[in-house]
Amino acid sequence: MTNLRILNLYSGIGGNRKYWDGQVTAVEKDKNIAAIYQQLYPDDTVVVGDALDYMERHYAEFDFIWASPPCQSHGQYRHNVGVLGKGFSPIVPDMSLYAIVLFLKTYFAGKYAVENVAPYYAYLIPPTIILQRHPIWANFAITPRVFRTDNIRSKNKISDFDGYEVLSNSGIKNKRQVLRNCVDPDIGKYVIQEAFMAKEEKK
Repeated sequence: MTNLRILNLYSGIGGNRKYWDGQVTAVEKDKNIAAIYQQLYPDDTVVVGDALDYMERHYAEFDFIWASPPCQSHGQYRHNVGVLGKGFSPIVPDMSLYAIVLFLKTYFAGKYAVENVAPYYAYLIPPTIILQRHPIWANFAITPRVFRTDNIRSKNKISDFDGYEVLSNSGIKNKRQVLRNCVDPDIGKYVIQEAFMAKEEKK
């Protein structure tokens, strides 16, 4: 898979990307977060900009596209605990999640995986699979697999997330949120293997 051309949209600091091989282009709108990604993955091409705009203009240049669009406005936690429990003001869900799924399903000839969180509403488009706590929309079959969950709620400080000590010296204020936005790298590895490796190779 070393020759794969991979687009990593809404890349954050690259939690999902850790075990990928290939030519990776990452798109992240926050320049400070993008700088951390570049420090962690110096051989990747990092674009500071809008993920939707980049995808629309460049999608045909890639073999595999991963997207992790903003999830906070969809999540059960903010709705149940924040809005219903603490009286937070409700916010309009960011529908770029479904826009990306529809766009890639219609126009993209390669493989794609769009990751998010379990929503507080009924899915508008059913996901292909749910791995750990992540619903994933993909245009290929993904075999069910159990991933560890004991470390999900522990991403509260830098020392809880091995390999990302570089955040300690960054100018990023909400480091905890940056870490919590990271997808388990084992999931990132597994999904791309499901997309491109023959089943017998994974046994």
